[in-house]
Amino acid sequence: MSALFKSPWRFVLSAPNHAALPPEGPPEVAFAGRSNVGKSSLINTLTGQKGLARTSNTPGRTQALNFFVPDKEAEMPPLVLVDMPGYGYAKAPKTQVAAWHRLIGDYLKGRTTLRRVYVLIDARHGIKPGDNEVMGLLDKAAVSYQIVLTKADKIKPGALERLIAETGEAIKKRPAAYPEVLATSAAKKTGFEPVRCSIAEFAAS
Repeated sequence: MSALFKSPWRFVLSAPNHAALPPEGPPEVAFAGRSNVGKSSLINTLTGQKGLARTSNTPGRTQALNFFVPDKEAEMPPLVLVDMPGYGYAKAPKTQVAAWHRLIGDYLKGRTTLRRVYVLIDARHGIKPGDNEVMGLLDKAAVSYQIVLTKADKIKPGALERLIAETGEAIKKRPAAYPEVLATSAAKKTGFEPVRCSIAEFAAS
């Protein structure tokens, strides 16, 4: 396991709007995806801490940008993980959903310390229109992003291999997309070491 994830992590703050964002400091990597795609479960499994990020079966539970850092005494953490509000369906008033989407847009376009966004795609459904919309926003903002397929245990191995290949083909012409597609299963705790290694590359030395 990457050294970055051998130590405990802790929650720092929750930013419900642009004004509440913390000052820019160490490198950040963020996790984006449709509501209920498994962002919180992925963060918990990455860090080996079951209750670090809140999980829920209710789409739209994450309503703000949530920031996590390694729980060390150092003044400046080497990296920050950011759990973003899910896009797509959410059980909330339309005005609130619109506010979440503005927050996402403002963060993606204006955060100079943001090194990469991991766009989570449910392996059972593949890329949906909402995913394409977010990838388009990332391309326009010139923010590097990488696809991570979640819930990979829910489809057969052969189907997963095809999906990885199809997804890689679908993002070939996207200027900000990193070409390697990763696949994980929080339920089976598989596929996480490549994600950890990828994230660790952005940590400040």
